[in-house]
This record gives sequence, structure tokens and C-alpha cells, in this order.
Amino acid sequence: MLDATTRSGGTATATPQAAATELTVVADLVVASEIAVAAPVDPTAARTGPAGRCLRALLSPWSRLSLLVVLLAAAASSVLLFEPQRLLADGWPPQLGGAAAAVAFAVAYGLCTVAFVPRPLLNLAAGAVFGSQLGLGTALVGTVLGAGVAFGLGRILGQDALRPLLRARLLKAADGQLSRHGFRSMMAARLFPGVPFWAANYCAAVSRMGWLPFLLATALGSIPNTAAYAVAGARASAPTSPAFLIAMAFIALPALAGAVVAWRKRHHLRGH
Repeated sequence: MLDATTRSGGTATATPQAAATELTVVADLVVASEIAVAAPVDPTAARTGPAGRCLRALLSPWSRLSLLVVLLAAAASSVLLFEPQRLLADGWPPQLGGAAAAVAFAVAYGLCTVAFVPRPLLNLAAGAVFGSQLGLGTALVGTVLGAGVAFGLGRILGQDALRPLLRARLLKAADGQLSRHGFRSMMAARLFPGVPFWAANYCAAVSRMGWLPFLLATALGSIPNTAAYAVAGARASAPTSPAFLIAMAFIALPALAGAVVAWRKRHHLRGH
């Protein structure tokens, strides 16, 4: 029979029973660690935790819509604070000139349209600052830029929350027209004044209209009206000149045609 220590040398020698017990414990620890590593992580645990609930709340449709409202209110407040309409009276800052001035004006134009500044005012300013041709090009770039920013904000932050609210017959008819005939509808909205620029942008964003038809129709449909206002702004110092009178006629005639078309289409929209 073996003892824990030998009588002669005094060296510690483990008994067979103790060695087997230690091997069993080590094997249990190894198996337990392998099971813990191989066990899958429950993906719902992260989603249902406090952080997951907070993230879902922040990304919910109504939270995004609230963010859109806050951004637009801040933009409108900044316009009231900085008063971009002073460009018509004070002119462009003298330290900016050439291409840099055109680029800066186009960016400012686009941001001002997002902040609900009327486009006719900006088009007049473009013509007064840069003349007819460069003013037209700068205003068109700013128009497309502002429309794209507004469309993106409305599509990302407002569409999911607002689409379920399109239950009224007139709203559903307008949404269907924009979704099925986006390019044609947006061309008409840009060619014939009457629908505010910002309203057309956000209505298109809530609909199913694609990006390319929206931007292309905005660029093409805005040319006549923008050109008329740019020429009027450039010739404002000579209100009796033929160029100024022709420009004012081009401004008035589309407005009259738009009113006639809207009057004739009212029964069609109500019928749907």
C-alpha cells in the first residue's frame, strides 16, 4: 500500500485516487469553458436592453420628424437674424469676387431656400449682383442644391412619419400624382408659379418620387421663371427698358396660366 510520503526519502508522492480526482476537475473546467465559448449570443438581448431601446426611440419616425422640425425652425430663425434680403440693398461683400463669389452665392441661395426664403427674392438678388447670364446660372445651381437638400431631409427624416397621414382624398390624389408621374408633375410645379418652392420639395420627398426625376424636373422647369427674375433684377435700375418689361411679362404669364390650370384640374383631383 502506497502512502502520501515515502518512509525513506520523504518525497511527496500523490496517491492514484488523488490524481484521478484532479484530472476529473481539470476535464470539467475545460468542458465548461468550451461550452461557454460555443454558446451563441442572444441578439435580442442587446436590442431589448436600455441602449437598444434608446436607439430605437431616437431612430423612430416621429423622432426623426421632430428633428426635421427643429432643423427647419433653426434655419428660419437664422434667416430672420441675418436678413439675406439685404443683398438687394447693400450688394455682395466686396471681398468676394469672380468664381468664389458665384459659388458662395449659390450655396447661400440653396440654404436660404431650405429656410423658406422666397425664390423670387433670391433670383432678383442674383440678377442684381451678377447680371443676367451669370445670375441665371448661379440661381439655377442654388435652386437645384436647395431642392436636393430639402428633398433629402424630407425623405430621410419625414417620409416614414408622414406617409401614414395621407388619408384625405385630396392628399392621396396629390401623392398618387407625384408618385406615378413624378417628372411631369414636378415640371408643372416648377413652370407654373403657385406652389411654394419648399412645399413642392417636401411633398415630393414624402411621395415615392425618385431622386433623378425630381432634380432633373427642378433644373429644367426652373429655367424660364428664374431667367425672367434674373433679367428683372439686372435691369431694375431701368424699369421702362424693353428687357425689364419683357421679363415682367414672362413672370406674369406663367402665374396666370398656372391659375387657369389649377382651376381646371380641381374637379379631377377631388374626383380621386
